[in-house]
Amino acid sequence: MTRRPLLTRTATTLIAGLGLAAATLSAHAEGQLRIAQQFGIVYLLLHVAQDQQLIEKAGKAQGIDIKPEWVQLSGGSAINDALLSGAIDVGGAGVGPLLTLWDRTYGKQNVKGVASLGNFPYYLVSINPAVKTIADFTDKDRIALPAVGVSVQSRYLQMASAKLWGDAQYNKLDKISVTLPHPEATAAVIKGGTEINAHFGNPPFQDQELAGNPKAHVVLNSYDVLGGPSTATALYATEKYRAENPKTYKAFTTALAEAARFVNANPEKAADIYLRTNKSNVNRDLLLKLIKSPEVQFKVTPQNTASLAAFMHRVGVIKNKPASAKDYFFDDAHNAGAN
Repeated sequence: MTRRPLLTRTATTLIAGLGLAAATLSAHAEGQLRIAQQFGIVYLLLHVAQDQQLIEKAGKAQGIDIKPEWVQLSGGSAINDALLSGAIDVGGAGVGPLLTLWDRTYGKQNVKGVASLGNFPYYLVSINPAVKTIADFTDKDRIALPAVGVSVQSRYLQMASAKLWGDAQYNKLDKISVTLPHPEATAAVIKGGTEINAHFGNPPFQDQELAGNPKAHVVLNSYDVLGGPSTATALYATEKYRAENPKTYKAFTTALAEAARFVNANPEKAADIYLRTNKSNVNRDLLLKLIKSPEVQFKVTPQNTASLAAFMHRVGVIKNKPASAKDYFFDDAHNAGAN
């Protein structure tokens, strides 16, 4: 596993710097597209779009030159702060952070989802042999995840907790959760011997843990929490950006759809792109197995997100109640079947 430079600790400085640079430009000029992504194969559609220059290609078809800027952050909180500050135009994070920001900006900036990045099962992995289910965690355990109380992993853990202990204790396990980027959490779980003995991650990090530490085992699968395959990670933007940059926005969504077709048709090439783009030494066979897994679906139409939205409203972490996924995803053709 490669430990690339992490921006978590310097997110505030980065966001301030990008925001200052943005102030010198006209607001949301066509052709400007600054995209923030995080870690993992869940961002493969973005990696393919970047490597194959699909956004630039789609932009030319719209008659504009687009030079995408790519930023890497860790955690939904950092993504949301960057989007609200104007440091980025599109953010990639879990559906949990999307719902949080949709609720926070409702009737104002009106942040909504642009597209799904696909369906992926997220595993809560532990190296504590005494932990078979979430009921077995004690105050001595520490669960690493991207952002305590905000990330989609944290929300899934809260959903599972509510099912087990009731809505009043939905956040019972927040007190033993720790905010940590996936690469660092994975290194801790594989190595062992630190306070971090569990990690709610995403592929390929969770798979590296299961392969790299004989004590590692799955405690919780997000698909079990949600009742089936679901969109865990999405892209989102402000209503203003979409309205003021119709050609750039259209080029971006066109590129995403082409990237999904590319991955589904060329899994081996997609695996090589991930390794190349991320400068990663993840085992290629493991990566290819993930891409070809029947549990994984590379698609841009959101699926099975409404149950998380209903839960977050029920326990009071979002004030506005969405009637359906179409409330928090933009009214685009590829989102017509969002649920």
